[in-house]
Amino acid sequence: MKTEFASPIQYYLIFEDDFIHMNQLLDKTIGIHFLKYQCLNCGEDKKIFRQGFCYDCFYETARAGDWIMRPELSKAHLDEEDRDLEYEKKVQLQPHIVYLANSSNIKVGVTRKTQVPTRWIDQGAHEAIEIVEVPNRYLAGITEVALKEHVADKTNWRAMLKNEIEDVNLEEKREALKQFIPEEAKEYFIENNKETEIEFPVLQYPTKLKSLNLNKKLDYEGKLKGIKGQYLIFEDNTVFNVRSNEGYVVNLEIK
Repeated sequence: MKTEFASPIQYYLIFEDDFIHMNQLLDKTIGIHFLKYQCLNCGEDKKIFRQGFCYDCFYETARAGDWIMRPELSKAHLDEEDRDLEYEKKVQLQPHIVYLANSSNIKVGVTRKTQVPTRWIDQGAHEAIEIVEVPNRYLAGITEVALKEHVADKTNWRAMLKNEIEDVNLEEKREALKQFIPEEAKEYFIENNKETEIEFPVLQYPTKLKSLNLNKKLDYEGKLKGIKGQYLIFEDNTVFNVRSNEGYVVNLEIK
């Protein structure tokens, strides 16, 4: 889902020639019916393996290289190719942000500067702050590796969806972590910025979570009670991760 930074966050489900403003569907009953697979790379009806790609494409496309999940493996700044140097230069050789985000706990992460605050919204963070802004993905990656020795790099998605959160002074936490930034990235430390606060459109948080898996349940219907991160939250405690179901073609029924 595409997002717009507002209070609360505005969500849009984009189609080839149309879109749905998802906030308007709160308290409405929605049916999700699986139709087929469609790999994000080859477009074929082949079972999705990871990240919206079929098995073959996941191991071939540059959009699923190891450096995506592990930025410290980026090599475009050395003019070295992983799968497609032109694509890797385009993505890796641009400003990146290392940040702290608080979704269920404080975590450190990496994103392209153009993805701020979208990345924080997608993670369901209710507050976030930048630590460094570096010129390439490699420097962001080694900074993240250094900092995750002192702070988590994963979100507890269950606690995030239940809204089990604790407000933390991220400015103080950022200052405490400054000493652990690698020498190559110290000059890019961001001074005196403020944390960003994020509000999500949720009418009712779940108490027990049931994750909708389209591989096991082809049809589902429920009343939409909230949207947080990339999750749809339903009245019966079912949650549906839209992002993790990329590559699945569904029929969306609104009642």
